[in-house]
Amino acid sequence: MINLTAVVIARNEAHQIERCLGALKQVANEIVLVDSGSTDNTAVLARLLGANVVEYNWQGYAQNKNYGNALAQSDWILSIDADEVLSEELIQSIQQLQVSENEVYALDRINNYCGTWVKYSGWYPDWKPRIFNRKQVQWQGDFVHETLFVPSYFKMIKLKGKLWHYSYNSPQDHIRKVSEYAGLSAKSLFQKGKKSSFFKIWFYPIIRFLKTYLLKLGFLDGRAGLSISRYDAYLVHLKYKQLKALHAKN
Repeated sequence: MINLTAVVIARNEAHQIERCLGALKQVANEIVLVDSGSTDNTAVLARLLGANVVEYNWQGYAQNKNYGNALAQSDWILSIDADEVLSEELIQSIQQLQVSENEVYALDRINNYCGTWVKYSGWYPDWKPRIFNRKQVQWQGDFVHETLFVPSYFKMIKLKGKLWHYSYNSPQDHIRKVSEYAGLSAKSLFQKGKKSSFFKIWFYPIIRFLKTYLLKLGFLDGRAGLSISRYDAYLVHLKYKQLKALHAKN
């Protein structure tokens, strides 16, 4: 096995942190968990499972992930979210992995929505580069979005096995996360000087719904696809509504 540090960012993930870290322990020499103000037992459970837990105020996805990477003992990082779990096949792939310079390794993520594995709606396939050398590759992005900056000459290797992503446990969970994400997105747009409008508030959501449900074949995911499409539209509506409110206050 390669010398690998798993880096996890988390906040109030006590209900699922054990299954995440339990799988990571089978592939990582070290687990660094960056906790951003959890008020539940996330930090306690993570420490019991052997993770190095560090407190760090929320600065955005990219910055929090890079902070965790900087604390790692190994240069090779496995970046995982607290609601993601390595499958047995993926664990075996990582255990057998022989890393090389100028390569990053992508995981085949599949998303679970309220108990249903989503295969359309723009959610799958969903390959994510998650194993990389921190000296060559870093996270970048604003307060909301984050992507890995990978040099153009790098090769991306796809590993066998699934990365299970338990994205939403219930419609209420989805609404809560939509509200949080809409607020962050509105703040990001405001900082960039973007404006809202009647058209963006009321017609962009319709366009988003049609794109997710029809163009991205959300209807093939049944009730899950319909819910995802509706909440995608609601997120767009809420984002531009909150952006308008931010401009009204300033």
